[in-house]
Amino acid sequence: MAEQLHFDLPLHVALGPDDYFVSEANREAFAMVTGETDWPNGKLAVIGPEGSGKSHLARLWQVRTGTLILKAQDLDPAADLPEAGARVVLEDGDHLAPEAEEYLFHLHNHLAATGGLLLLTGRRAPARWPLALPDLASRLQATTVIPVADPDDLLLRAVLTKHFADRQLQPSPRLIDWLLPRIERSFASAAWIVAALDEAALSGGLVINQSLARVILDKAHGNLEE
Repeated sequence: MAEQLHFDLPLHVALGPDDYFVSEANREAFAMVTGETDWPNGKLAVIGPEGSGKSHLARLWQVRTGTLILKAQDLDPAADLPEAGARVVLEDGDHLAPEAEEYLFHLHNHLAATGGLLLLTGRRAPARWPLALPDLASRLQATTVIPVADPDDLLLRAVLTKHFADRQLQPSPRLIDWLLPRIERSFASAAWIVAALDEAALSGGLVINQSLARVILDKAHGNLEE
């Protein structure tokens, strides 16, 4: 398809196994989360910027193991602990509310004592989380940390393609080829350009193509090369 018309359709983020692309940037994290590798002390932290696929990895682990997924910012301090030996994900751990720290402390100890596993995600390593509870901080500091690196060319292409697909858009492959050397090599930049193209096409009744992308990048940077 040479050009992509825009239709105002609901955003659907695909999180299935076939929607996760593995490259050198995320290979270690993917192997540790989805493989049979033992986690030291039964816990693992996957860290990386927004949009780097941490939540997607958590969903893949959930499908395989029946994992309980908790959001740090929504954690209920009065919630019951899961069953013995449970597999638990705590997403966005660096956004944990102070009143929920004691719950995470007891959850950590409960899983450690019963053979459970704890997967933590966040933008920063647990040792850098702003925790007020010293006992919790000391336990999380011993967590093995696996970073997701900035995307390489293969992963950045896949991320761009996925962002378009999540918005039910199918731009020309030539557009993605053109974008790759012209955007920052980051997950955030890939998400931004696709969202900007989608919004501009919707508001102006335009097609998503290289010309529209050039206008958006010119406005953002002012020095786009041919």
